[in-house]
Amino acid sequence: MADLTCELLGHRLKNPVVLASGILGTSATLLRRAVDAGAGAVTAKSCGPTPRAGHPNPVTVDWGHGVLNAIGLSNPGAAEEVHLLAEARHLLDEVGAVLIASVFAGTPDEFAEVAAIVATARPHILEVNISCPNVRDEFGTPFAASGESAALVTQAVRKAVDLPIAVKLAPNVPDIGRIAAAVVEAGADAITAINTMPGMIIDAEAARPVLSNRVGGISGPALKPIALRCVAEVRRAVKVPIIGTGGVNNGRDAAEMLLAGATAVGVGTAVWYGGVSALGRIAAELEGWMDREGYATLDAMRGLALR
Repeated sequence: MADLTCELLGHRLKNPVVLASGILGTSATLLRRAVDAGAGAVTAKSCGPTPRAGHPNPVTVDWGHGVLNAIGLSNPGAAEEVHLLAEARHLLDEVGAVLIASVFAGTPDEFAEVAAIVATARPHILEVNISCPNVRDEFGTPFAASGESAALVTQAVRKAVDLPIAVKLAPNVPDIGRIAAAVVEAGADAITAINTMPGMIIDAEAARPVLSNRVGGISGPALKPIALRCVAEVRRAVKVPIIGTGGVNNGRDAAEMLLAGATAVGVGTAVWYGGVSALGRIAAELEGWMDREGYATLDAMRGLALR
C-alpha cells in the first residue's frame, strides 16, 4: 500500500489533501467534519480586519467547465474568528490534524494586525491571502501582482507572528516564480499556489453578467492546467513547501499536482461538486493510482514532471 503521509512545515499529515480556504471553513465543527471525511489538513475561511457581509446573490455559477464565484470575502472579522479557530484547534488536536488560518487585509500594516490577532488562537499555520486589493494603490492592484508589494505584506506578517506562514499567490501575473522568490526572501515559509483566476460569465438573453459582482474567480476543472503551470514555475523558483491548489477533483488530479512539485494538494471546488466525502475519495483514489503506478511514497513522485 502506498504511504500517503507527508510533512508540511514541521507537521505530519496523514495524507496530502488540504481543504482549501473558503470551502466549509466557516465553523469549527465543519472543519473537524472535513478531517473526519479524509482531509490531512484544513484551512479556515479568510478573515479580515472587520466583519464583511460579502456580495449579494447571485455569487456562484457553475458554467459547465468549472465554477465562477464572487463571494466577496464575507467573514466575521479577526476578533470573532479567533473564537472559531481556538475551538477548531481543540477539535483537530483530538485527531492529530493540522489547522491553517487564512487572513486578508487592505494594507501591510493591517495584514500584520490581523495576523497578530489570529495568531492568538494558535493555528498550526497562517495562510496570507495577498490576492485582495491594495487600498494604498489608487487602482486597487492586488498585492500578489508584484514581487515588491507581495514582499511588503510578507515582511509585515513575518514581524507580527511566530507561526509558519504560507503566502497565497495569484495566477494572473507575468512571472509567479519571481513573486514566489520575493516572498520567500521576505520570510514566507511556504507558498499556496494558486488562488482563483478572474473571469466573467454573461447571460446572453439578459445581456448582462450572471454574477452580481459582474466578475468572479474561476475554480474547478478549468483552472487545473493554469494551477499546474504555476506550481511548476514556483517549484523551479523556490525550495519551500507548496500547497498546490486549483482544479483537483480526483486522485489523478492530485497526482498531477504532486508530479508538478507540490508538497500537499489543496481541494476546494470538488467539495462544492461532491460534498465533504470528496476529500477522502481523492485521497483513496491517489493511493490507488500510486499503487498501480508503483510509487511507494509521495517523495518518490514529487516533482518528477519537471525533469
